[in-house]
Amino acid sequence: MARTTTWKLLAAGTLLLGLGLVGGRMLTPQEPETAASSSSGDRQVLYYRNPMGLPDVSAVPKKDPMGMDYIPVYAGEGPTGPSSQGSVALSAERIQTLGVLTEEAKLMPWVRTVRAVGRFEPAEPALSTVTTKFEGWIERLYVNAVGQQVRAGEPLMAIYSPELVSSQQEYLVALDARRRLDGARAEALVGADALVQAARERLRNWDISVEAIARLDETGQVQRAVVLHAPADGVVLQRTAITGMRVMAGERLLEIADLSRLWLVVDVFEQDLGAVAQSAEASFETTAEPGRTRTGTVDFIYPVVDESTRTTRVRIVVENPEGTLRPGMYATVTLSDVAPDPVLGVSDLAVLDTGERRLVLVALGEGRFESRDVTTGRRADGRVEILAGLDPGEQVVTRANFLIDAESNLRAASAGLSPHAGHDAQEPTDNAAGDDSAPQDHSGHREH
Repeated sequence: MARTTTWKLLAAGTLLLGLGLVGGRMLTPQEPETAASSSSGDRQVLYYRNPMGLPDVSAVPKKDPMGMDYIPVYAGEGPTGPSSQGSVALSAERIQTLGVLTEEAKLMPWVRTVRAVGRFEPAEPALSTVTTKFEGWIERLYVNAVGQQVRAGEPLMAIYSPELVSSQQEYLVALDARRRLDGARAEALVGADALVQAARERLRNWDISVEAIARLDETGQVQRAVVLHAPADGVVLQRTAITGMRVMAGERLLEIADLSRLWLVVDVFEQDLGAVAQSAEASFETTAEPGRTRTGTVDFIYPVVDESTRTTRVRIVVENPEGTLRPGMYATVTLSDVAPDPVLGVSDLAVLDTGERRLVLVALGEGRFESRDVTTGRRADGRVEILAGLDPGEQVVTRANFLIDAESNLRAASAGLSPHAGHDAQEPTDNAAGDDSAPQDHSGHREH
């Protein structure tokens, strides 16, 4: 019985001793994790940033919702206080690894070039339509092919019209009656003259020429067919007239266009309209004449935007004395906007657009970079106009700027989050048992 009691006391003592050793180890402060200390050496951890580059920092180690460890930012690699807010310092090795490239923001002539495709059309003021104001039948065609060249006054077709024959006969009757009244009273002469004038005006209203009426006066013979003449020089673009065809009043028979001057109509996207100005010079090339550059003048910018293509039509007047340019041909058009004064600009690769802000990374020297808000203006040929936020001569990052932004959490620093990093980890800071140097307790948190 005494031996059993002794064994029980020894077992209880051993259990209490083991519990004491375990409790003492748990209460004894641990050294920082070798992985963190060996990799950082004697460098001081400033804070820990989100591994995915999100604007979230912490004063103590922790994991993101995906289980990834937050990345430590050491002294010399990130902002150290309010005075350096929005800036970051990188080592030469890190800069080389990221492949950082910079360029100088400089004042330079601003030339914005817009290229578009245009189509030649006949100039509308040079279009003429041949039609009649009376009903009739085409008895003869003098111009019977599309593309035929005509001169002003050249006969086009002969049309027989019963109405026109009757009007000529009425005119001859009125003219004969007037001649018979020679020597009559003045009142009778006035009435006869009025009838002759009314009959003559009726013929003129039907586009019977003065020469044809004069010939009718001389011969006294009614013309069976009336000849229509070309109203202007040009080329026949459309023809519906056929010999023997019945013609109604107002029906289009021929369309004639003077092609010595053409319109080049270009569809310009709405974001490029700033490079187009009234009376500006435009150059173009056609596939029919490769290597030959011609010029024209911007005559009109149409006031509406096509809702389906988001383009606006721009009309360019082109001289065509040789006749080598033809309606329907396509041309590649170049429009240039030259600023009168030099413009401060940078490569468009230097500008980070967040949707609400536009940032550039300014290289301050000795591996330091500063995030800066800028106001941008026009864009052209890979360049961006800087209206505010940057001075000539400053160096901006054109390559790896997004990587630097993610590496240093510049968005968080620019927004003022880094000086208040402890706010994102207030609860872990309270669990540090009052230790002023929170990074010294990293190993315990990583084990957890």
